[in-house]
Amino acid sequence: MNLGLEGRRALVCASSRGLGFACAEALAREGAEVWINGRDGAALAAAEAALAEFGRVHAVVADLNTEAGRAALLTACPAPDVLVTNNNGPAPGTYAQWGEAEWEGAFLANMIAPALLIRSVLDGMRARKFGRIVNITSAMVKSPHPNMGLSTAARAALTAFSKGLSKEVAKDNVTINNLLPERFDTARQQQMAKIAMEMRGLTLEQARAEMAATIAAGRLGQPSEFGDACAFLCSAQAGFISGQNLQLDGGSYQGLI
Repeated sequence: MNLGLEGRRALVCASSRGLGFACAEALAREGAEVWINGRDGAALAAAEAALAEFGRVHAVVADLNTEAGRAALLTACPAPDVLVTNNNGPAPGTYAQWGEAEWEGAFLANMIAPALLIRSVLDGMRARKFGRIVNITSAMVKSPHPNMGLSTAARAALTAFSKGLSKEVAKDNVTINNLLPERFDTARQQQMAKIAMEMRGLTLEQARAEMAATIAAGRLGQPSEFGDACAFLCSAQAGFISGQNLQLDGGSYQGLI
């Protein structure tokens, strides 16, 4: 299927590795001109080199959590047709550990920064009568866990903001959707495995096996599966899909809706 992304401009945040990189790769494969982003210049350069075989890819070293960083992104790609928001999530913990600074940091990274980026690109998308915005959030937006409260609360706020906004811009062929990943085989899950190892004395193999056992499919997701789902939501064919939360969780969600 031709997704109609040839020549489109795509800005993919936090994309030097992990699920952001997978989205950037899928969009580049479909012919989009892609701007990738990260704070680590060396990691970003490696990602740019890896994606170069698929087409035009540009790297922007910038911190999404700062006004200057967001401005740098929009200077490099001032009129994106596609915006994929993504950012590091806060570490797990307990409510007793979360003071004002922790809450402010979580909301800045996972609600305020993406909301401000959306605001910056939305008018242009509406004027051009094409826009695809995809937020990478978390399966825990719909299935909260107490140890992930910082992440869940901030990402749920972004979800609510995006849902309301999606109704206003749909008539201009601008869609806003959210991808809700469960456990994918990325560096983030390696980090979570190490935390389990330290806290509970597990081996790496035991920690990964426990992770896989929580997924109905009995395995971790592959980043390429996530990237392809993102590319479809950004496609010309997905213009009638907006305000939705697509769970990529190997069939693990136990609810009906």
